[in-house]
Amino acid sequence: MAEEEKKEKKGFFRRLWSGLSKTRNSIVSGLENVFTSSSKIDEDFYEELEEILIMGDLGVSATDEILEKLRTEVKEQHIKEPAQCRDILIRGIREQMTVDEHAYDFEEHPSVVLVIGVNGVGKTTSIGKLAGIYQQRGKKVLIAAADTFRAAAVDQLKIWADRAGVDLITGAEGADPASVVFDALQAAKARHTDILLVDTAGRLHNKKNLMQELAKIDRVITREYPDCIRENLVVLDGTTGQNALSQAREFAGVTNLTGIILTKMDGTAKGGIAIAVQSELKIPVKFIGIGEQIDDLQRFEPDAFVDALFDVTPQEAEEESTAEESKEETSPAKEAPKEEESQTTESGETPSSEEKPKNWWDDIDDTPIFREHGDYY
Repeated sequence: MAEEEKKEKKGFFRRLWSGLSKTRNSIVSGLENVFTSSSKIDEDFYEELEEILIMGDLGVSATDEILEKLRTEVKEQHIKEPAQCRDILIRGIREQMTVDEHAYDFEEHPSVVLVIGVNGVGKTTSIGKLAGIYQQRGKKVLIAAADTFRAAAVDQLKIWADRAGVDLITGAEGADPASVVFDALQAAKARHTDILLVDTAGRLHNKKNLMQELAKIDRVITREYPDCIRENLVVLDGTTGQNALSQAREFAGVTNLTGIILTKMDGTAKGGIAIAVQSELKIPVKFIGIGEQIDDLQRFEPDAFVDALFDVTPQEAEEESTAEESKEETSPAKEAPKEEESQTTESGETPSSEEKPKNWWDDIDDTPIFREHGDYY
């Protein structure tokens, strides 16, 4: 792993750990109290755990599965002490969240990514961040502004596209969204685009129109670009808890969802929703957002999430990561990496990290449209 990538992951874990502090206080502290104060493992013990997990927005399905596993292992291993149940419970939570090894195949092949979500959850911003991230990786990215009923959404996408150096395909206000997608598909093929990101409308109050609109877009993509990889991501606001789960369920009823983007996970007491949506809907969380900067949207890593949830501190995580890296480096089957040459200036001095140019996204919130409508519009 490149040094910059390792630093980025460590930094993201620190922000994730900090962002989940309210969730830890609402869920984990309650669980720890049950483990330490209960004198025996009985129905009262299980009922207390159930109440805490459900109140923490883990959902009924996930809670039932986690506790069923706990009951089984307690019986099979003849466990008598409540404190011994802690690790079993944590393992049960980990098992509720899985990301398939092919979950990100769309990043490596020509793909069309539909991004769906109701207004206000961070859909437009997430598209802009994804565009910037992929553009930085050297991908050819194109954005289609197919939410033609919100002028502010198009304006924000224009800002993100300009700053990231990514082209944007738009249509007239109120135009048929499928026609915008059609134009974007022609442009994507002609320009040999790697990833086409499509912003869609999120009018859940009129499911019939939404279903017809998404079905029409689907037919256009299938007809015009049959060889592309398809990805349908729904954006959910993590602060809304079970309401986010309801939204995901509604969207799953009108389109084939392949993944979830969870936004606003910094500072929420409802972080358990990340577990609930995967358990209830069997749809993986693929990206998680914990802030306003572009690098605050990252791939979702279940193990890192559970570690942050159960108070594995950034220092502990870093020590564990360093230990794992040391094992790999000292393995006789692995060739020692070559030492990288340090970069120097013409005067022979090593450049300071403070001299790095400012990133284009650092001042994105200072633009008028973001001050007016907010980052998560």
